[in-house]
Amino acid sequence: MMIEQLKNELRGLDAQKILTYIDAHFGEEAVFSTSFGIEDQVITHLLSEINATTRVFTLDTGRLFPETYYVWNRTLDIYKLPIKAYYPKTDAVEDLISTKGPSSFYESTENRKECCFIRKIEPLKRAIKGYKIWITGIRAEQSENRDHMEFIEWDEGNQIIKIHPLFNWTLAMVETFLKVNFVPYNPLHDKGFPSIGCQPCTRAIAAGEDFRAGRWWWEDKSKKECGLHVTSKY
Repeated sequence: MMIEQLKNELRGLDAQKILTYIDAHFGEEAVFSTSFGIEDQVITHLLSEINATTRVFTLDTGRLFPETYYVWNRTLDIYKLPIKAYYPKTDAVEDLISTKGPSSFYESTENRKECCFIRKIEPLKRAIKGYKIWITGIRAEQSENRDHMEFIEWDEGNQIIKIHPLFNWTLAMVETFLKVNFVPYNPLHDKGFPSIGCQPCTRAIAAGEDFRAGRWWWEDKSKKECGLHVTSKY
């Protein structure tokens, strides 16, 4: 199915209908990546409601918050969906730490991107290999870069179609959905963490700060993506 045809089929559908369509037409050829953020928890809930065969995976970088593991366990307990974990290659992590130490990512953008590649990008490529559809929890208002995406796009770097069912949702819509449906979520969201990644690279934000201000806060705003969602062509 060509991407333009898929756009026409899904345009105007709500998130649950988008996921239902993907499951019906692609089934186990579709995969959903969760980091257990609030948007991802919405999608997990919707996939559970439709008894989807879509595969689910997460990336465990080895530097996650304890709260992330808490919501991971709660999600497994409640939804019973199998979530495959992908880890960075041991040799690559050992070489990085042995050569540059455990906190080299603070020293330069190049070092930080090297760490992100080892802990996120390379495992991601293994996780999505062989699939036709990659489902994410991206919303347009999360950052300037994401506002210029589309709800369906072709990821040239990974040779896969990416679909963002919550692309046009507001933060208020996400929060209301969680409350109404009693969806478990990371308690750090209640402590000023709108975007949660690795513990050393994530801080709470102050009122009025950008949604992504707490991620890699020591870097220039224009550089603040880890590489998971910057290779798309649309």
